Amino acid sequence: MAEYFPHLFSPARIGNLEVRNRIAMPPMHLNFSRDGFASDREIEFYRCRARGGVGMIVIGAVAIDRVGGNPLQLRLDDDKYIPALARLSDAVRAEGARAAVQLYHAGRYNFSLATGGLSPIAPSPVPVKMFGGEVPREMTKEDIAGVRDAFARAAARAREAGFDAIQIHGSAGYLISQFISPVTNRRQDEYGGSFENRVRFPREVIEGVRRAVGRDVPIIMRITGADLVPGGLTNADMQQVCRAYVEAGADAIDVTGGWHESKIPQITMNVPPGAYVYLARGIREAVSVPVVASNRIHTPELAEELIRREVVDLVNMGRPLIADPELPRWAKIGRIQKIRPCIACNQGCFDTVFEITPVTCLLNPRAGREGEFPPFPPKAEQPKKVLVVGGGPAGMEAAATAAERGHQVFLWEERNRLGGQLDLCAAPPGRKEFDRILPYFFERMREAGVKVRINQKATVEKILSLGPEVIIIATGSLPVIPPLPGINRSHVMFAPEVLRGEVWPRGRVVIIGGGATGLEVAHLLAAADTIDNETFRFLSVYQAEPPEELLRLATRARRPITVLEMLPRMGRDIGRSTRWSMLDEISRSGVALRTGIEVRSITDSGVAGVEDGAEVFFPANSVIIAVGVLSHDAIFRKLEEQRGFKVLGIGDASSPRKVIDAIREGYETAMEI
Repeated sequence: MAEYFPHLFSPARIGNLEVRNRIAMPPMHLNFSRDGFASDREIEFYRCRARGGVGMIVIGAVAIDRVGGNPLQLRLDDDKYIPALARLSDAVRAEGARAAVQLYHAGRYNFSLATGGLSPIAPSPVPVKMFGGEVPREMTKEDIAGVRDAFARAAARAREAGFDAIQIHGSAGYLISQFISPVTNRRQDEYGGSFENRVRFPREVIEGVRRAVGRDVPIIMRITGADLVPGGLTNADMQQVCRAYVEAGADAIDVTGGWHESKIPQITMNVPPGAYVYLARGIREAVSVPVVASNRIHTPELAEELIRREVVDLVNMGRPLIADPELPRWAKIGRIQKIRPCIACNQGCFDTVFEITPVTCLLNPRAGREGEFPPFPPKAEQPKKVLVVGGGPAGMEAAATAAERGHQVFLWEERNRLGGQLDLCAAPPGRKEFDRILPYFFERMREAGVKVRINQKATVEKILSLGPEVIIIATGSLPVIPPLPGINRSHVMFAPEVLRGEVWPRGRVVIIGGGATGLEVAHLLAAADTIDNETFRFLSVYQAEPPEELLRLATRARRPITVLEMLPRMGRDIGRSTRWSMLDEISRSGVALRTGIEVRSITDSGVAGVEDGAEVFFPANSVIIAVGVLSHDAIFRKLEEQRGFKVLGIGDASSPRKVIDAIREGYETAMEI
């Protein structure tokens, strides 16, 4: 069979290690571990990705000591952790992938609550706000020697556990980053000050790991291509750093974006695909060892192009492999339409790091539950006639999974298109990745044989005439219409109408509701007043305007937009990894965000309310309602009165929730039929 993406699927070599292709799965926090041991859940998760064809999997982050890790991480600071990690590495290697382990120390990015009362340590006592502002203890020379030796001992244990390669975590603002950056290293001894002194500790770590594992086990340094914090290291600085790492014994360089405290989005949906490849390219131009690129390399097409053009030597695909473990296999045989896309929503993966819940995926309900569900839906013992009412995410997942199990499945959608509210999700700036969901479901339903009917309103009579044995109601939700005086005025509209482009507000706008939907409307309206990316680039290249004017044209809304929220916090229903960047973009555009506002009425000239007991008024030519949704469950309630078939409600039709919950319910429901 002809092989597609020939450059991506050519073998790679790191030191003495050959890797079967150039796709690597980088280390990711999964929240599967407890007490430092690799769990069965973790082993099955990685076994599944190795079976899908990835070239190398880096397990991590793995703590090298107590003060540098936390209770939810894997550990390698004691021999007792070796057997479980050996089972993990064996599972990966048995499927033909290479297994590497990432050794980690958080430094100032830790806090005493996570270490059992031990104060975090760092090169200098520089606190970080995002971790509560706890001041780390400045490391003594004894501390430095102890951590250096802990890296080496952990590496020796990793080799004993059967890992093919060692990765040292020197990126994202963790301990090694803190040593090399003048922002966090203010020491006056031989470990601070000059460049040679600041790279002394990471060089000693590399040299110690090399002595511990010998020449046969390659060492990969994971680095930040640029700190992306004020006063931090640039890509040119990191080129010099990486040359020092290679001199010390590093066999490859794995390049990520900035630090965790960077105020620049790095992995959210609004980051352009491959946006940070330039950092890896800069490092590759400076060193002679293989370089791995990271951040938003989300399709095999993009990955192939980067390898073909020799921009980098390998690519990291983390979240895409959570979404579809079979991505390499499908890509290799040219079946890219079968790949379950990663849309960089972060709802099931990165947000769970903050929520301290196990990783899953919006489009892959099986992610993190590989031991619970088989790789592909098993055939039902007794195929049934199944009707799914509603063609949103929950309904499409239920229909596709049920049909894949051998049931005869019909899907009815009342509107003239499938997708439910996916078009609303994709409407705001930087959210177009949601548009990739519908083609994926189209392909799955087509291949599984789902009989889809659009413009098909479901009535009890029509359903009875079809004669299904199982009915799944996935009719979604409707906007809440608050009982406000003036709600029926002609200048009042609802968020879905605006997001779909069915109506467009004029003049001064007030949005009632500061949840995800209200903020997305504000973002859409503000962006409509700005120049697009292509125009910005054109004007920038030709210096048509001063930089400050170009920034204004690209970011500032041209009319007043105000969002009113009754609660004390905007965007409470937005994931933590996305919320900050969305609020930052909206605020930069000039949108006024007002919390603690109780709206009382809508008048011809604006919105009246109360703030801290005082009356307030917000002038408006257009008022947009975005106060939530309620279940559209009328047909469900009617069918419950009937007999002779099973009726199941899923998604918003059962209770309003996020897309990730709707798809998970659709999958689980279909697996139970």
